[in-house]
Amino acid sequence: MMVVLGYARVSTLDQNLSIQEKALLGARCEIVHYEKFSGTSTMGRAEIRKFLDFVCKSDELVITRIDRLDRSIADLEIIVRELKYKGC
Repeated sequence: MMVVLGYARVSTLDQNLSIQEKALLGARCEIVHYEKFSGTSTMGRAEIRKFLDFVCKSDELVITRIDRLDRSIADLEIIVRELKYKGC
């Protein structure tokens, strides 16, 4: 069964996730993972790891901008490869 999953991230604790949250809920995301952590690397980002572990075949991923997943091209390539491998 396909699940629509959202992922939202801001870089610092004082930034607000509400704009991304509103957009993801408007896109009918059933589950949204939220993270307040720098996107320069996936290292230390517990929510992105939980999200990638959770995603299953045929799930749909929704983000508001590609840089919300990660700001590093190398890490984005790893994330996309993992999502493709899982059939997401």
